[in-house]
Amino acid sequence: MMKSLCIVGLALLAVAANAETIEPAPLNEVWLNGGFYTYHFQRDKDLNGANGGIGAEWRFSTVASATAGRFYNSDRAYSNYLGVYYQPLKFGPVRVGAVLGAFDGYPKMRNGGWFPAAIPTLSYEYERVGVNVAIIPTYKDRLYGGISVQLKLKAF
Repeated sequence: MMKSLCIVGLALLAVAANAETIEPAPLNEVWLNGGFYTYHFQRDKDLNGANGGIGAEWRFSTVASATAGRFYNSDRAYSNYLGVYYQPLKFGPVRVGAVLGAFDGYPKMRNGGWFPAAIPTLSYEYERVGVNVAIIPTYKDRLYGGISVQLKLKAF
């Protein structure tokens, strides 16, 4: 698992080192998603990788968007999330940054209550379809790390 995290971290650093800065400008786009699919680093834990749910993202800037939703998490419980993507860099058509926010619903983390999170993310959007890729860090025995993929459709 540690080797996987190191490889992912090095890849993100390489992308960021060769990235261009995105010029901030206003936008008004709404994207809808059906949850996530997660490849967990700890394959022996019998975690749920099909994290179906519903969510929305409001891209109000070329570098930022607000997000909220609900999904069936890796521990087989329902979670809610609120956050803000900040992606000031791009590597070709891919935005690079992080989502800063809060989650709940993980039984081993604050007894299922809300907790803050900062998650590195990559995003790609083309016309009416897009994808967010998040690199979820492992936190002790409370949260299990992985790579989450979220497909999204532009509503307007």
